[in-house]
Amino acid sequence: MPVNKLHLEFTGLHMDDGWEVPAGYPTGIQQKILSGSLDEDGERGSRSRLLRFDPGVFTTAPFVHPYWEEVFLISGDLTVGNDENGEGGEAFKPFTYACRPPGAYHGPFKSEKGCLLFEIHYFDPV
Repeated sequence: MPVNKLHLEFTGLHMDDGWEVPAGYPTGIQQKILSGSLDEDGERGSRSRLLRFDPGVFTTAPFVHPYWEEVFLISGDLTVGNDENGEGGEAFKPFTYACRPPGAYHGPFKSEKGCLLFEIHYFDPV
């Protein structure tokens, strides 16, 4: 499998540009890809990204995907398990971490005041 991440030493990140709404996410949730790429159909690759929620944004259905996901809550608040109206769920504060195997249902998610997450997504090596 070819390496799909570049060797990067400490590099300044421009936090005001390079953000996009991921496919299937509501407006108000944006990602910034830091390194790599993920080929979900070919089940290969990996990526590191930042994901941010604007205040008050929520998703309405659980997520499930065929790759590993590691998530670290850097700042703000994140609630996991709200309903389709954004109510309920369990709230988490910064410096909390999740590691999910392929096929694990997780979410929906919301953030009252906004949040910033660091995520790593990858497939098991063949």
